Amino acid sequence: MSADAATNERGGIFASRGYILFILVVVYTFNFLDRQIIGILAVPIKEDLGLSDTQLGLMGGLAFALFYTGLGIPVAMLADRFSRTWIMTIALTVWSAMTAVCGLAQNFWQLFLARLGVGIGEAGGVAPAYSLISDYFPPEQRARALSIYSFGIPIGSAAGIIFGGYIASTIDWRVAFFVVGIAGIAIAPIFRLTLKEPIRGGMDPGDREPPAAAGLGDILRKLASKPSFWTMSLGAACSSMMGYGIFFWLPSFFVRSYGLTLLDASLFFGAVLLFGGVLGIWVGGWAADRFGRAKRSAYALIPAVAFLATIPFYVIGVLSPTLVVTFTVLLLPIALGLAWLGPVISAIQHLVPPNMRSTASAVFLFINNLLGIGLGTYLIGAVSDALTSRFGDDALKYSILAGTSFYLLAAIFFFASMKNLERDWED
Repeated sequence: MSADAATNERGGIFASRGYILFILVVVYTFNFLDRQIIGILAVPIKEDLGLSDTQLGLMGGLAFALFYTGLGIPVAMLADRFSRTWIMTIALTVWSAMTAVCGLAQNFWQLFLARLGVGIGEAGGVAPAYSLISDYFPPEQRARALSIYSFGIPIGSAAGIIFGGYIASTIDWRVAFFVVGIAGIAIAPIFRLTLKEPIRGGMDPGDREPPAAAGLGDILRKLASKPSFWTMSLGAACSSMMGYGIFFWLPSFFVRSYGLTLLDASLFFGAVLLFGGVLGIWVGGWAADRFGRAKRSAYALIPAVAFLATIPFYVIGVLSPTLVVTFTVLLLPIALGLAWLGPVISAIQHLVPPNMRSTASAVFLFINNLLGIGLGTYLIGAVSDALTSRFGDDALKYSILAGTSFYLLAAIFFFASMKNLERDWED
């Protein structure tokens, strides 16, 4: 039986794999659009509400990360037991509604609490999708499928930056929150009505009944026996500290260091993120499927090499006095910094049985995002505030350069993962 036929017969899926990935990418795009739009809106929000860089960093990172990471594991356990499509539909509705509420904020604490609400909703948006894709696609295609799904990161981030910058420049920053929040709510019923729930493990080798859901203790014991899970999770977290920090702070960097208007900065960074991000994610997923067949250590080697390569390009790009050079050079580290997504997310799915995938993904996301979102954005903002008395508007430039050390740590963790992946893999 062909893979497509097996999917249709065993999962009852009426849509093509192309549509399945398309609608999942659309939802993930809104996930990151709502998550990252505050980065470009930080400029008018700071002026309107009188906030410091440290407060902006807390709001862009910790406010979102607190509940996003904390609720991710219990929501994923539900996804390992019940309908993943229903959970994602509810999550999309909640985070979109809370994004709209952000537009009503009148001070730091109101906006902080609204961002907490966005995090609560998005806790159910990603781990169930990883599990769904693993049940729609066979193992040899998963890294590429998960890479295509991850296109939602640069597309959503770029859309949030460009759209948010345009609305904030021509109308008001509050309207940007209203529009994207309402649009996400409108997508939710379409997602639910057009995506079916597949059989768990239906695309894995062998003909077996769907496994029963596992308890959290069983899952944690399984993960405890997999050293590569923990080193890859910590490596991804280190990379995300720089990645999320860059997504949040580069628009402000272009305004402060190059004197761009908010709209020009949004168009500039949005283009860098869109083209560089999509290219890097696709190449990473393709390379993992291509080289991981022969040697599973490739799933860790590819991110390790990519992270090391980002550092010199960030130094050249951020220190360049010419905007054209900065644009050209930054395409490369943006691409390299996102190349890990396909290899690592795919490897995580193969470290546990099908009935543990959502929860294992949530544990991975808990580590990745608690450190990445919770600390990365905040630390770059705090270092920028500390350096302002000496460097003025260029303080953010040197804070970003200091952040590249996170990529060095990430590479070390991924090199350490290579020796254990072969043993930890679930065949």
